[in-house]
Amino acid sequence: MNARLALFDLDGTLVDSAPDIADAVNLALLACERAPLDEAFIRDCIGHGAERLLHRVLTGRRDGEADGILLAKCYAEFVAAYLPRVFVRSRLFDGVIPTLDALAAHGWLLGCVTNKPLRFTTPLLAAVALDEYFAIVIGGDSLPRKKPDALPLVHAANALGVALADVVMIGDSLTDIEAARAAGVAVIAVSFGYGDGVDLRAAGAAAVIDEFSTLLNLLAPRACSIRPARAGVR
Repeated sequence: MNARLALFDLDGTLVDSAPDIADAVNLALLACERAPLDEAFIRDCIGHGAERLLHRVLTGRRDGEADGILLAKCYAEFVAAYLPRVFVRSRLFDGVIPTLDALAAHGWLLGCVTNKPLRFTTPLLAAVALDEYFAIVIGGDSLPRKKPDALPLVHAANALGVALADVVMIGDSLTDIEAARAAGVAVIAVSFGYGDGVDLRAAGAAAVIDEFSTLLNLLAPRACSIRPARAGVR
């Protein structure tokens, strides 16, 4: 049997990390003499890495571009605030560890592909006892390009010697789906993350699950209904 690889997003897929991210963002904003923001708004800004998150909260727009000097100061304050609190109010989503255990028992290789910088990813995975589960961890600053580019997914598959036809991406956002489509791999979406109201199935997800443990029904045994996402599907 060919090796099979399940690649997981982190924020909004494995861990509800928004509360601690929001606390760090608001501490950074206060340090930059900006008013704090509602946690729900900050939650909706998560998904493309810390720098894009700060562009969004500083401008109030998803596609906003903050002043470079202000962004640099805010980023430094965010790093200082977030590093010691990556897992204070955050929590693992229900069913994550038993599901990963079961997938590994069924022969799946596991990887984590996130846009979160490694300086935050590594301590968060350790704090939630997931650091031993993944054969590869790729952060938003590990490679020249991050999701929604295909590179992180292709790199993970190549590094582990797994054919792209045997890779499944599991994530919570359009970013994950677009990365999977670009790489030509299957994608399953979770409904409980930071999807920002996007219809994930219409965007190309083979399945959208409401509970993490539902992955077992789809991947163990491997379900024939899970097919690579098609480029151009919306």
